[in-house]
Amino acid sequence: MPVQSMSRPQNGVHAGALIQRAAGALSLALTLLCSLFASAWASAQNIESVRLHRAPDHTRIVFDLKGPLDHKVDRLSNPDRIVVDLTDATLDFDMNSLSLSRSPINGIRVGRHEAMTRVVFDLNDSVRPRSNLLKPIDPHGWRLVIDLFDTDPEPVRSMEKIVEQQAGPRPMIVAIDPGHGGEDPGAIGPGGVREKDVVLQIARRVYRLMDAEPGIQPVLVRDGDYYVPLAERRRIASEQHGADVFISLHADAFTDPRANGASVFALSNRGATSARAAYLARMANDSDRVAGVYEEEKDNSGLMGVLADMTLSGSMAHSLYMGKEMIEEMGSFTRLHGNRRQVEQANFAVLREPSMVSVLVETGFISNPDEARKLQTAEHQDRIARAILNGVRRYFEHHPAPGSWFAEQRRNGGGDSVASHRIQPGETLSAIARRYSVTEAALRDANNLSGDLIRVGQELKIP
Repeated sequence: MPVQSMSRPQNGVHAGALIQRAAGALSLALTLLCSLFASAWASAQNIESVRLHRAPDHTRIVFDLKGPLDHKVDRLSNPDRIVVDLTDATLDFDMNSLSLSRSPINGIRVGRHEAMTRVVFDLNDSVRPRSNLLKPIDPHGWRLVIDLFDTDPEPVRSMEKIVEQQAGPRPMIVAIDPGHGGEDPGAIGPGGVREKDVVLQIARRVYRLMDAEPGIQPVLVRDGDYYVPLAERRRIASEQHGADVFISLHADAFTDPRANGASVFALSNRGATSARAAYLARMANDSDRVAGVYEEEKDNSGLMGVLADMTLSGSMAHSLYMGKEMIEEMGSFTRLHGNRRQVEQANFAVLREPSMVSVLVETGFISNPDEARKLQTAEHQDRIARAILNGVRRYFEHHPAPGSWFAEQRRNGGGDSVASHRIQPGETLSAIARRYSVTEAALRDANNLSGDLIRVGQELKIP
């Protein structure tokens, strides 16, 4: 009996302890589970920057990320909309601050479900979406790019239509290509000035000057803040517009802020003419990666075949002729890099088009505080634009294409001037006469000169 009476309380104590232990374990498990969920939520990416660029045929939305991100893109209809689900992400950005002008998007809605953020783009028109997760490349980190391609892009005037509408001698078509754009800012100078903005401003000034010039028809390859792949720039110029000349505009940069001066480059068939030319070509050719060009859009043209075609067509030699005219014009009012008055050469992908005379113009060093300041002024931009126009016009006058307005002027000009020359330091009247195969007396008569005295920067008419 005593043994039985003592065993009951002992069993009761064991049962109570077991219940307490079970309750404690359950509490600990719940605490760990809540902590796990809290940790997962805390580790979700916080997206703080989003950009939108409108191009002629698509709209690009870019989410700046801190690392890789799982995502899903769906296209829904009735009404048309694009749904983007961002896994383990929060969005700390006001999507309503994005400019939707000229885009097919009429509104943006953002919702959150647990650790997922949903972004809905309401559309005016149907689009074809495509997404790409981009790895870091200077100046960007990880990026999620959503491209919304127009399903019914605006029709483009073809080269044949332009030719059909012309009467008489044809104008020379000049394609002006502002480098970089959109996700590719180019070099960034003091105060955050961006190369893509400066060269677009200069390109528009070149366009306006050339548009008012007889015998020249300008076209802009890029006319807004969006990116055009390098191969596409050439295709737009040569196939879409039938350009005779292609001019790519840039602003140089270097780690040493003292570097300065403008320069002109052409494609090379023998390697780069200097280490700097090779470096610039590598940087320029990397633009597609910076901008996030899709793999299938990359330029896969055979360089050796292109170089052979350019040599046979003479476009490489003529690129050097035209570049030299531009160098002389720019050297009359601004510094030239290294005081070089020669066109440099390297393997620039954007210049690989045998059907066009092509040059790349570095308008100055945006990394140099003095030149960055000048490159942002209307006065300096106008001088650069006029130098480019004068160089192109002189090239057309010296090498008029058959059937062109310039060939007609030369044929019918008689004793009229068909060219001009801006005097450079160290030049003499006799040397200029020899260069253009005219007599010194003819130069004096055409320019009302009483003697051989000429001044730097003076423009002479060449009879």
